[in-house]
Amino acid sequence: MLDLRTGSAPDCSGVPRRTFLRVGGLSAFGLGLPQYLKAMSDAKTAAAPRAKAKRCILMWMQGGPSHIDTFDPKPDAPAEVRGDFGTVATALPGVRFCDPLPMLAKQADKLAIIRGHDPKNGSHGVADHLMMTGHKFNAALPFPCFGSVVAKERGYEQGMLPFVQLGKSIDRRFNGGIAGFLGDEFNPFEVPDDPSSPAFKVRDLSLTGDAERVRLERRYTMLADLENYQRAEESSVEKARDEFYEKAHGIITGPAAKRAFDLGQESDKVRDRYGRNSLGQGCLLARRLVESGVQFVTVTDGGWDTHTNNFRSLKDRLLPRVDRGLSALVEDLGTRGLLDDTLVVWFGDFGRTPKVNPTAGRDHWSTAGVAVMAGGGLKVGQVVGATNALAEYVTDNPVGPQDIAATIYHTLGVPLHTWYKAQDGRPIELCPEGKPVKQLL
Repeated sequence: MLDLRTGSAPDCSGVPRRTFLRVGGLSAFGLGLPQYLKAMSDAKTAAAPRAKAKRCILMWMQGGPSHIDTFDPKPDAPAEVRGDFGTVATALPGVRFCDPLPMLAKQADKLAIIRGHDPKNGSHGVADHLMMTGHKFNAALPFPCFGSVVAKERGYEQGMLPFVQLGKSIDRRFNGGIAGFLGDEFNPFEVPDDPSSPAFKVRDLSLTGDAERVRLERRYTMLADLENYQRAEESSVEKARDEFYEKAHGIITGPAAKRAFDLGQESDKVRDRYGRNSLGQGCLLARRLVESGVQFVTVTDGGWDTHTNNFRSLKDRLLPRVDRGLSALVEDLGTRGLLDDTLVVWFGDFGRTPKVNPTAGRDHWSTAGVAVMAGGGLKVGQVVGATNALAEYVTDNPVGPQDIAATIYHTLGVPLHTWYKAQDGRPIELCPEGKPVKQLL
């Protein structure tokens, strides 16, 4: 399909055909793909935005949170749309949240509520990939998620891993939450266990005896041997992977990571403020990690696919955890002087149906949702966009997944026109379609 803005037709990767023709024609002048990519890299470096945020915490609500039952209530809609919740006044005049979110309502002046979010997809997995990368899912070309891009662009800081995933991993069938074509060395360090459990420990960080340490060293040696065996010839990719394993091994056996993951160093008062549950303690752990040098942390909370008993699930479990955990995170980062340079993002797969179904649930909805941002030097204390009276579609200032991606990258100082080389050698642009949300900058 012809792109009327550029006069070119994109292929399935989202790269305009004109770009491929331009790259192909360069060889006649002695400038091949490596030189082209270097030239593009130099150009994007010169045009790099000034980073406002040094780090990012992404709260991923897996399953798809209801926009109507959280930050975009419709109190004047019919009962089958309005649902069971009332509303609560916020710190922003005229702005109301659903009443299970009283703590966040008091901090609305520190939040940017994107009610104009248009998820553009209502299918699990495919939507996960779109939301976590800003690119449509393509099985032949898995695109890297935000954290993996940051890991590649920023590298290591203060001797800590650049990208950590807390909670259940994103759906791997659709390459969500991983490095994709960037390579395994930019995948997250995953911590799937519940940090609120008294038995919580991080594998390979919590070595309780010599036997466990020997097993870790053996695994590392076997991994190195496998890499040597598979290496047909020396290459820059293999060197990068070796460097990754060396650094990761040093980090997970060192004292800094152990301290960062040790929630026992926090007072009971602080732990109670965040909430004694997996999401709340995950938020607290995320704060400790970014404070220690981790540059991107994803905190995953499952259970948001509320096809049945939507209101009971939200009231009894999901919303109180978000209200306490997110509000504590924003408050704590602010108190510690970290909020201005830490971007906090909250969203999920998509929105949910405006009309309640016969099982008191809400189903998938692809044309309206909600996202929340805080910190990172953004202009907060505002609502961006709006949906119609029945929360069916966006009527003002639409913000798509590509725009959320562009906002995240812009805030973190990663140029949108960064170019990478996929495994098959083709050039891929980081964020060709999205635009940063101008109201937030």
